[in-house]
Amino acid sequence: DPETGGNASYHRLMQRGRDRFTARLIPQRQTRTTWEKATDDIEVAVCLGSSTAMLVAASLGPPSGVDELSVANALEETPVVKCVTKDLEVPAHTEIVLEGRITRDRDDEGPFVDLTETRDIQRQEPVLVVDCITHRRDPLYQCLLPGRLEHKTLMGMPKEPTIYESVSKVTDCRNVFVTPGGGSWLHGVVQVSKRRPDDGVKAIHAAFEGHRSMKHVLVVDADVDIYDSDALEWALATRFQAHRDAVILPDQPSSSLDPSADHTRGKKALTTKVGLDATIPEGVDPAHYERVRYKDIDLADYR
Repeated sequence: DPETGGNASYHRLMQRGRDRFTARLIPQRQTRTTWEKATDDIEVAVCLGSSTAMLVAASLGPPSGVDELSVANALEETPVVKCVTKDLEVPAHTEIVLEGRITRDRDDEGPFVDLTETRDIQRQEPVLVVDCITHRRDPLYQCLLPGRLEHKTLMGMPKEPTIYESVSKVTDCRNVFVTPGGGSWLHGVVQVSKRRPDDGVKAIHAAFEGHRSMKHVLVVDADVDIYDSDALEWALATRFQAHRDAVILPDQPSSSLDPSADHTRGKKALTTKVGLDATIPEGVDPAHYERVRYKDIDLADYR
């Protein structure tokens, strides 16, 4: 981008011909904004088969102007080389590089299976033309299977620190988990150590600010294991009252990945967001809400 510099991000490609693809460019994301303000083709390099550092860096979505290649290099030494036909640099150890251009043309894209394991809608998206292919000797072809664990990890994991940072501004946030059951995108769990009676509700609103595509968030106390679905259900069963502890926010901007949202072509999808405060209420004896643990038994004591 002439104003913000380099950018690395994920884009699914649908092959439309020998050297043509349609590329899904999400509105208000860097590649899309660069393409929209350009008056001609924009040069791109599609890297197939990258290091773990590069995969993670490209998934993070740092502020505009931060080059993901520098993030990858901070995680692990990532040497770069210049492309053959484009004025771009790519990680030197990439297995296959497609050097090309995102043109001003559009064509059908999709429908594809997406993060939620449901089919996304079909769209008209920009056409990417490949001008040159380079590769290592005996290259490995790597791809992400939509909706499987690798896809979910690379989508959900980078949102956990942004939620953590946002919630930490209003209360003592201990941990965050964007759950695979919610497509690693729509559902989150926030663990807090409450300082004030309304910290649970504050954490709900802050969590939605930290990840604007999240649809449902559950807030729990520090004694609840956020990676144990039974523990989360137990907290909801024993510490939550809907009339008191539910936050319902109708007509909120939604993720296009949610098939149940209100999808109107040309407009941002809308959904009802729900926050559940399953923390111990104030003014009660905490011991009444604690999970009773049995002591370990040594059978040798009974022989």
